[in-house]
Amino acid sequence: MKRFPGIHDIYVGRTVLGMVLVVWSILVGLDCLIGGNGLLDEISDVGTGNYGMGSALVGVVLSIPRRLYDLFPTAAVIGSLMGLGQLAASSELTALRALGLSRRRLSLSVAVALALLTGLMVITGETVAPWAQRRAEGLKAGATSRDLIVAQYSGLWAREGDTFLNAQIGQEKDDGRQRWLELRDVRLYEFDADGRLESIARVGVAEHRPGGWVLRQVRRTYFQTRAVRQVKTAEERWQSMLDPAALAASVSRPRYLTAAALKTTIDYRQRNGLDAAEYEEHYWGRWFYSLNVLALCLAAIPFAFGTLRSGGLGKRLFIGIIFALGFWLLQTQFVQLAAVYQFDFRFAYLIPPIVMLGISAWLFRRRSG
Repeated sequence: MKRFPGIHDIYVGRTVLGMVLVVWSILVGLDCLIGGNGLLDEISDVGTGNYGMGSALVGVVLSIPRRLYDLFPTAAVIGSLMGLGQLAASSELTALRALGLSRRRLSLSVAVALALLTGLMVITGETVAPWAQRRAEGLKAGATSRDLIVAQYSGLWAREGDTFLNAQIGQEKDDGRQRWLELRDVRLYEFDADGRLESIARVGVAEHRPGGWVLRQVRRTYFQTRAVRQVKTAEERWQSMLDPAALAASVSRPRYLTAAALKTTIDYRQRNGLDAAEYEEHYWGRWFYSLNVLALCLAAIPFAFGTLRSGGLGKRLFIGIIFALGFWLLQTQFVQLAAVYQFDFRFAYLIPPIVMLGISAWLFRRRSG
């Protein structure tokens, strides 16, 4: 076997990486413009509170690392197919085969080149992307609501008159009939007109239902002139005008947390008998990210040795989109089944890459036969 990497490997890898970067830039640009929380979405909120066009632009810019991470697998498979298809159409792949480079060697050249970007994205997904996304959401929350701020280490803070709310964990829930906001590990600080602390309430669960706020597992401490009094109640109603939509937008979503933060939250919820499925889903998704990219691209590479040789740009683009969409649908279905039937998410994330790698091996044997 020839020494790796040779000049031919570098040429193939550079061609593929160049096309991946072009596709990646286009996808991220479109997502920034018309995707979820893109510029067109944010413009509709301009004018709310102190949220202006400048804030919207800064928020979209801060979301770019997260968008790069999310869209890289799709860009990798489409870019790989387009890059290899370009080499196949110009007969350069045939020439490289004539020089003694096997299909496996060419696939290795592509895999190593993509591994560099994949490693960069894994690091980005654990560092810059979550931090920047939190900054973007905190910027919008603080600008659209003067009584709401989001702190990195102390959670969500909101003000309702002389009452201050602090929540560490929150999520939106849906039972099929209605959707509501649920906050956990909540503190309510009540002050009198002179700014003196009157009481502190520790709340296990705070839910915003259609009829208002419901506080459960409440332990309230009253600070009187010469004494401190505690009262425990199983459930209370809280008449508040706090906007649940603004609060929900300010709660850190599991997909925007780091793997370490997800693991900490999973351990916390399991210790307290709480449902941790949503956090486990995103936690294991982080671990299988690299494998997904590799399997997706390797499964698509065999097309470069036959189907793409006589096809144009449109055909390569179509096949790349089909592969990316098919893989995403397959994995989504397995993950949803894991959530419904409560089996290990690791199996849900492992099965689709195995299927794709099996397809790749079968196609290689078929084209070699």
